[in-house]
Amino acid sequence: MNRRFAILAPLALLVPLPAAAQKIPLNAISDYLNRLTTVEADFTQINADGSVSLGRIFIKRPGRARFEYAPPDRSLVIAGGQQVAIFDAKSNQPPEQFPLKRTPLNLILAANVDLGRAKMVVGHVADGTSTRVRAQDPEHPEYGSIELVFTEGPLELRQWIITDDLGAQTTVVLGEMTKGGDLGARLFDITAETAARGN
Repeated sequence: MNRRFAILAPLALLVPLPAAAQKIPLNAISDYLNRLTTVEADFTQINADGSVSLGRIFIKRPGRARFEYAPPDRSLVIAGGQQVAIFDAKSNQPPEQFPLKRTPLNLILAANVDLGRAKMVVGHVADGTSTRVRAQDPEHPEYGSIELVFTEGPLELRQWIITDDLGAQTTVVLGEMTKGGDLGARLFDITAETAARGN
């Protein structure tokens, strides 16, 4: 499966974590995600084959995200308009597209995140340093799952691990996040990006 799909289908060692954290309640996590309007951060992606990619992520909730991969990759993934588009930097073909709702990432990009919804959360544990929440679409568990890793003091999303429909895992570790900035609509415009690339 295309590894770009794996990131969306959903190294703690890289992130310093506080000690002795208690399990963060699901309602507090839902409130935190719903308060996030825009996010910008560097990220490190550990792909299913063990390779590592670097880049920058832009999120504008609801429903929009942009993953810009750093050289030598230069690939691009955009979620917008209820679609996900994967732009392959090595191809002059139009981007591969599929519905955002078929990816676990949709669960955190939704207009209203409610982790208390029946059968959405299938794992909720604390390991003493962080809280991990594994969620899936309760109506379509076959789409895969996303495991979100949070620390507290203050509550912060640190990483996620997406398991796709074939069981392959992709980890995204977030750097320091800039929140509440003004992210223009062009960043998430699949049609405009396709035209600009001449695909």
